[in-house]
Amino acid sequence: MSTTTAELLKGAAELFPDEVVTQAHVRHLDLPAGAGKFALITLDNGFDHTKPTTFGPQSLANLNAAIDQVEKEAAEGAIVGVGITGKPFIFAVGADLKGVELLKQHSDALAIGKGGHDVFKRLSALAVPTFAYYNGAAMGGGVEVGLHCSYRTVSKALPAFSLPEVFLGLVPGWGGCAILPNLIGADRAVSVIIENSLNQNKQLKGAQVFELGIADAIFEGADFLEQSLIWTASVLKGEVAVERAEIDRGEAWDQAVARGRFIADSKVHGAAPAAYRALDIIAAAKDLGSAEAGFDAETAFELENVALADLIMGGELRSGIYAFNLVQKRAKRPAGAPDKSLARPVTKVGVVGAGLMASQLALLFLRRLEVPVVLTDIDQERIDKGVGYVHAEIEKLLGKGRINQDKANRLKALVTGVLDKAEGFADADFVIEAVFEEMGVKQQVFAEVEAVAPAHAILATNTSSLSVSEMASKLKHPERVVGFHFFNPVAILPLLEIVRGDKTDDASLATAFGVAKKLKKTAVLCKDAPAFVVNRILTRFMGEIQNVIDEGTPVATAEKAIEPLGLPMSPLVLLELVGPAIGLHVSETLNRAFPDRFTVSENLAAVVEAGKRGFYVYDSGKPELDPEVAALLKQGDTVLTEEQTRDRVLDAVAQEIGLMLAEGVVAEAQDVDLCLITGAGWPFHLGGITPYLDREGVSERVNGKKFLAQGVASVPA
Repeated sequence: MSTTTAELLKGAAELFPDEVVTQAHVRHLDLPAGAGKFALITLDNGFDHTKPTTFGPQSLANLNAAIDQVEKEAAEGAIVGVGITGKPFIFAVGADLKGVELLKQHSDALAIGKGGHDVFKRLSALAVPTFAYYNGAAMGGGVEVGLHCSYRTVSKALPAFSLPEVFLGLVPGWGGCAILPNLIGADRAVSVIIENSLNQNKQLKGAQVFELGIADAIFEGADFLEQSLIWTASVLKGEVAVERAEIDRGEAWDQAVARGRFIADSKVHGAAPAAYRALDIIAAAKDLGSAEAGFDAETAFELENVALADLIMGGELRSGIYAFNLVQKRAKRPAGAPDKSLARPVTKVGVVGAGLMASQLALLFLRRLEVPVVLTDIDQERIDKGVGYVHAEIEKLLGKGRINQDKANRLKALVTGVLDKAEGFADADFVIEAVFEEMGVKQQVFAEVEAVAPAHAILATNTSSLSVSEMASKLKHPERVVGFHFFNPVAILPLLEIVRGDKTDDASLATAFGVAKKLKKTAVLCKDAPAFVVNRILTRFMGEIQNVIDEGTPVATAEKAIEPLGLPMSPLVLLELVGPAIGLHVSETLNRAFPDRFTVSENLAAVVEAGKRGFYVYDSGKPELDPEVAALLKQGDTVLTEEQTRDRVLDAVAQEIGLMLAEGVVAEAQDVDLCLITGAGWPFHLGGITPYLDREGVSERVNGKKFLAQGVASVPA
């Protein structure tokens, strides 16, 4: 089998010319307490932890060769066990995705799946017990190689553990779908494979890996390998018996799969196949892993191979990789950002306002920068409420064990509130306003801040749609004003639109980008144009939905028309989350700027005037049109079908993005995609709005050309 596997991987390696090759080093050691000679395989690509270890064909071939060696030693009785671990901070993070996206033939994709299975399953077939030591980050194939071992330990310091394939448009195809439910039960496996993946690729910590039963033992990070080897010796000597919970293969398994389908439906609405293919394999694994039949590995792995190959050759994976590269690579090198050497240090932050948004901002600056943060507002009661919010959130972090008591005390001491801006901002390096979205109010605030803040201080605005240049126009030093637009909830959404006003200088802009990096935000440079990027596109999108409803199309039809996109929520549910009043305000702002394309819906205005929080009520547990809202609606007699509605909405979005790029609102179409993925939850499986519009033919229909050059998004037409 080994020779066949080696030949298979040799052929596949020709398809991966730029693979970062992982070595599999074998060393021998004597286990503690006289347990015997042990072989330890260490995965290492020769770089530091910033370049995680991956598995391409040559890397798999190297692991295969290492197994050749230990297989012979095990058969000869020269060793009592085999372990596998990673370089410092990294176990392994799975397949080499930049190579996977180059595959052009279904047979080649099938070979990749088979190659991984053929290598990994050799670990479970060795004549001695095998151990995986999850010492650091483990994802995808990195998790799966450990699942093929007899036993697993995990470090308490492990920061990220996941099977993220469904998030990217694949299935865990090297044993994850087949083995994991038979190890920890179907329901827990569904949580790891489906729920976590579709929840923005949620990562597990070391303790959670142990609690789920994926790992049999957990040890501190400082001496993790040493303790794992001591434990290994105890297992091999029979002093420690590893007990695992019996797997329920009855109705509970079926219920778990059904729960997974419900999660997939609620997240992607059937628009992306990966989750459903994974669930099909999990469902089949119920019988393939039954105690009566024994685990039918070959059949289970063949199901994974076929699903993996089908998905590799589909558009969803290419879209997912494109989106992944945006948030992992482009996000770290913002287009148009000035040289970081121009940035000035920020040792104190001022926040104008003490409402919910201002308080969230204060908390974020406090946690990430750990510098003094001072809030101001128009009365002491508001200030006390804002500071109280920050203190309460710090207490929550303490209660969850995220910070210790000393740090909690230190953070609380760093946040204060004062009525007098002169007292609060006299030594501030960065002042951000989060007050009412009205130009006159913001201009007055900045005039007051400029009068008391140091000459070098950055004046930042969290405006969602107003002109940064106009806001700065009455100041003596408009060059230090910059847009710094966060998205709500501030702690969760990564996007930060950094807006350069007409007179913003490079030093101020560089400082803004430097702060954004410390805040761990995805910063995108935007031109000072109405509503910048996300709100402009969403407002055009929502506005067209509203227009269709106003003209006569039933609300249910208009909402259902968008379901094939697989968006995380429907347009009107999104409007409820944003707030109808805010949606109306932004549409009014854009209507003033572009009256030919942006309308102000009388029906939406009526909903806001009536004080309604949205179009729906949830008395039955799911959204239903509020009868009071239905009574307010004034509709025409033009009724569109779902397809007509969808075409109209997508045409409008394609037109708006085309105009934005022509205006230079952002550097390239990729920045539009990055903004919508990180600021509006645009699904990874669509790969961004522009490749989606390209694939669907909308871009060419509306603008006469695709947004992305052929091959840029690596998404088949």
